[in-house]
Amino acid sequence: MARITGIGGIFFKAQDPKALGQWYAQHLGLDVQPWGGATLRWGTAEQPTGTIAWNLAGADTACFEPSAAPFMVNYRVDDLASLLESLRSNGCNVLGGPEESEYGKFGWVLDPEGNKVELWEPLPGS
Repeated sequence: MARITGIGGIFFKAQDPKALGQWYAQHLGLDVQPWGGATLRWGTAEQPTGTIAWNLAGADTACFEPSAAPFMVNYRVDDLASLLESLRSNGCNVLGGPEESEYGKFGWVLDPEGNKVELWEPLPGS
């Protein structure tokens, strides 16, 4: 039987794609290419490939607030504390973090168009 084997991409609308792409490049280090997107490859010597979570939330969830968007993107990061410090010092709307859990450390920021972005520093070896 045919089945899903992973996440192939994340796509969402933007009021100003060029400006939003520049924000993601400047503040989150995303290598946005002239075609308007980026290719994310990741791994470490300990774990050359990883997994991506896929989850459905009820329509009444508050997890994405204060964003009105019906989605939230979670990005793996290598140094959450430094990234959050940089975002704050650059005037970005950091919502919280770092918060630790059994899965690693988490933080949240709103991008300039009001989309909530989750930042995740996984536990070593994850």
